Amino acid sequence: MSPLCILRALVIFWSDQCSRMLANSCLRRVYHLWVAALVFFGPLLQYYVNPRTIFANHRNFFNVKFVQSAWGWTCLLLGGFILLTAYISTGSILSTLRHLSRLVVGGVVWVGSSHLFLLVEDVTGSCFQPVPEGRLLLLPDLADKCSCEGQGFRWRGYDVSGHTFMLTYCCLTIAEEVAVFRRFLERGKPAGVPLRMVFLLNATLLALWNFMLLCTVVYFHEYSHKVVGAALGTLCWHLTYRWWYRSRWSPGRPGHGLFHKSLDAQKID
Repeated sequence: MSPLCILRALVIFWSDQCSRMLANSCLRRVYHLWVAALVFFGPLLQYYVNPRTIFANHRNFFNVKFVQSAWGWTCLLLGGFILLTAYISTGSILSTLRHLSRLVVGGVVWVGSSHLFLLVEDVTGSCFQPVPEGRLLLLPDLADKCSCEGQGFRWRGYDVSGHTFMLTYCCLTIAEEVAVFRRFLERGKPAGVPLRMVFLLNATLLALWNFMLLCTVVYFHEYSHKVVGAALGTLCWHLTYRWWYRSRWSPGRPGHGLFHKSLDAQKID
């Protein structure tokens, strides 16, 4: 058997196994609880892990190249998956664009949350000047972050963890979107090696985001900042995927309109 045949067999095997796992109804019902548990209890691991590990450095490769561009990576891989599954299933450009518009909504969530978190930090913060012995001297005359940092001082406000927010939202979004691949296969839709590879890349990215979320809550940010970030990420996912996307005037839920209605009705949670 040639190496290409072995590789093809492995891609088919692992994509089948991952699709079964990610489409499991129990997993889908409790996955958001798993993410919440990572954030709530993950910080306890800081007492058992090596504080000098590479993941404790915020300049580590995965943090710089992946986490800081989390939504970009998610859009790239998830966009390819949605594009292929939607167009292969319907052959309609409009239907495909409608499903892809969920990523546009996610982009609006990302941009809006970034501005909101900066506003919260600016409104709740104060300017401080470092003094000997590690203390900070309050400077009430500098009332905004821009002027404070512009003069070389430190601005301290409530800094909601944007990384925790984005990783939480990306995890929940990918889990929702790729779950339709099992139904795609069960309906006998053409699933060649390229599509299966795109699916596996998304599954790998989901695993990476889970791991990086754990690293973030263990090594970086204050506890309440991480909890609030994760809570807001979960709230945005719930408002979109569990509420708005169920309505008529929305981009629709993942898989909506892609499969035969009589068969698809049997799979609804």
